[in-house]
Amino acid sequence: MPRGPDDVVGRLAAACHTGDAGAIGAVLDSEVVAVCDSGGRVPAPIRPVQGAAEVARLLHSLLPGTALVVESVNGSPGLVFRQAGRAVAVVAVTGDEHRATALWIVLNPAKLRGW
Repeated sequence: MPRGPDDVVGRLAAACHTGDAGAIGAVLDSEVVAVCDSGGRVPAPIRPVQGAAEVARLLHSLLPGTALVVESVNGSPGLVFRQAGRAVAVVAVTGDEHRATALWIVLNPAKLRGW
């Protein structure tokens, strides 16, 4: 069975569950870009976060104290980080059959109320 973007999200979630930034980076394209909105647990970057190592560190910083699940985000599989049952980050993932190429991360608590 061919792998696709949905498989990449599942592999990214599995890598996050290991808690290993290196494992997370292995699922990311070397030139991956992550864009965050303002607010939440991680300060919003002035510019997008680029590169597998930097984006892996960003995702790794969201892990402590959260439960991570794969849920529908904008109609496609994405990642939802929850703390005490409340969403603290929602990640839409763009990718191909091999790696995640872009992440759109919502951290603003006001935007996360519906989750």
